[in-house]
Amino acid sequence: MKILVTGAAGFIGFHLSKALLHEGFKVVGIDNLNDYYDPQLKTDRLDNLDAFVKDNNLTGCYHFVKLDIADDKKLSQLFQEHNFNIVINLAAQAGVRYSLENPKAYIDSNLVGFANILECCRHGKIEHLMFASSSSVYGMNVKQPFSADDNTDFPISLYAATKKANELLAHSYSHLFNFPCTGLRFFTVYGPYGRPDMAYYSFTKAIDEGRPIDVFNEGQMKRDFTYIDDVVKGIISLLEFRPRRTASQISTAESALKVYNIGNNRPVTLKHFISTIELSLGKIATKNLLPMQPGDVPVTFADIDPLFALCGYKPTTSIEEGIEKFVNWYLKTKNKGEDK
Repeated sequence: MKILVTGAAGFIGFHLSKALLHEGFKVVGIDNLNDYYDPQLKTDRLDNLDAFVKDNNLTGCYHFVKLDIADDKKLSQLFQEHNFNIVINLAAQAGVRYSLENPKAYIDSNLVGFANILECCRHGKIEHLMFASSSSVYGMNVKQPFSADDNTDFPISLYAATKKANELLAHSYSHLFNFPCTGLRFFTVYGPYGRPDMAYYSFTKAIDEGRPIDVFNEGQMKRDFTYIDDVVKGIISLLEFRPRRTASQISTAESALKVYNIGNNRPVTLKHFISTIELSLGKIATKNLLPMQPGDVPVTFADIDPLFALCGYKPTTSIEEGIEKFVNWYLKTKNKGEDK
């Protein structure tokens, strides 16, 4: 089977592409390699993936194309050149706080780009579209844990609103054109090769360099931190489970769309998360305790029972184990940079 992975130079896309190749799939990866954060990290991921392909004699199984999903003509041409069985759309403008500064980037990538993906899947007779959503769609919901059946009509950031819009667009396309879609609501993914704009990465770097860190909501926020390997395992476990056309309990409109949470199901406070980083680094942080930021939510907590019932999905990486792996990667990468 041939799978298209969009956002293949991104954090999740890189790890997923490697895992798919390991499982025997053929993979075409695309990414626009933008400069939202240091493009060198994206290049490093692609170099690592190229080395993996070479070391495992998988040259004919992997192909990368620099391409922006907002470019409908080039995207359509790619679909015409390849007979994709499955599309996994991870390309998106990420980040809650950045959406306050540059909303157009979210419209172009998360809305226009995703609509282009849907059109290409429709005309390309794709067997299964899987796409990244986010735990941010739950907003300030008070019910815990968050269930995929909960109301998500109150996003508190533009980023969350675009992810909710993706789910609505997928429902419409699945209803109208009858192709299976699976939405993946990720919960605070972390691990090696992660995004530098994420708190765990910036905290680690600042603590290591002896700089103070800004801790919002005085560290009392809770997050369902999910290690990258567990996220990838969840995505791959859903490949074969293509949603069937059904109606919901509140509407007769049938579609083949299903949405799942992919989380750890064990939220921890930001304060505890920081102390775990301190322990792995062997250094103590200087903390600036600050109030909650606009767009942030106090708690994320994933109900993963439906995913467990469907395919036995169960995260296995503890916060302590996952942070240690990330910190070891960070120190190794930092030391390599200092040796140059």
